[in-house]
Amino acid sequence: MYREDYESAGYQDRTAEDVYSKPVRAGKRTYFFDVKSTKGQKDFYLTITESKRRQNPDGTFNFDKHKIFLYKEDFEKFSEGLAEVIEYIKQNCFNGEIPERTYDEEERGREVNFEDL
Repeated sequence: MYREDYESAGYQDRTAEDVYSKPVRAGKRTYFFDVKSTKGQKDFYLTITESKRRQNPDGTFNFDKHKIFLYKEDFEKFSEGLAEVIEYIKQNCFNGEIPERTYDEEERGREVNFEDL
């Protein structure tokens, strides 16, 4: 869970339970793949969250987050669509393979502690 989830007024009304989480760091962004269950663990779904650290003018930091909810009935179609688009990009935009990203020293210095998210 994220700190602001606990601090928000609607937290007490949440019915989802965290089951599993896989964070993936990718440059300035971190992606979270979170498996959640409904109350009573009768159903499961996936949330995909992109978190990007932003510096405020006063020097403090905050995190911009974008979240997608993916329900079990959509897993296969979503997976197929994602694989198709990635393959299209590889073949038509990068001549067969996506170049490996390199990180400059400034980006390396911005390591984010997951507990801060």
